[in-house]
Amino acid sequence: MEETEGLRNAVEMASSVSDKHLLRPSARYYSGSKDASDHQRGKYTLIRDAEDSQLGIYDKPLPCFGCGIGWFSFLLGFACPLLWYYATFLYFGNCYRKDPRERAGLAASAIAAMVCSAVLLIIIAFVMFTR
Repeated sequence: MEETEGLRNAVEMASSVSDKHLLRPSARYYSGSKDASDHQRGKYTLIRDAEDSQLGIYDKPLPCFGCGIGWFSFLLGFACPLLWYYATFLYFGNCYRKDPRERAGLAASAIAAMVCSAVLLIIIAFVMFTR
């Protein structure tokens, strides 16, 4: 019985030491000042910085009615295919690095532009060689 209790205390001690290395330096001092009863129960305290603005960086809606420039260009491209080429230009210009949520729509527009170009080349070749 004493062996298992001693082993459990050793494991808890090792986990508490390893947890302290993962925390920020200010959090290490804070966690060291906690009483032992809270630590044994496994309670943790959430520590946040007032300067931490990364939490909601993608909470704002995308432009163009919330679907993003890429998907907006993809959908409107069926009416005006030049929008696919505009989105392809944005895709290869790495415009999606500002907001990674735009990447999928811009890639879809680039693929649609490639398919449109292939279809146009096939139609032009067919018209040229059937005369």
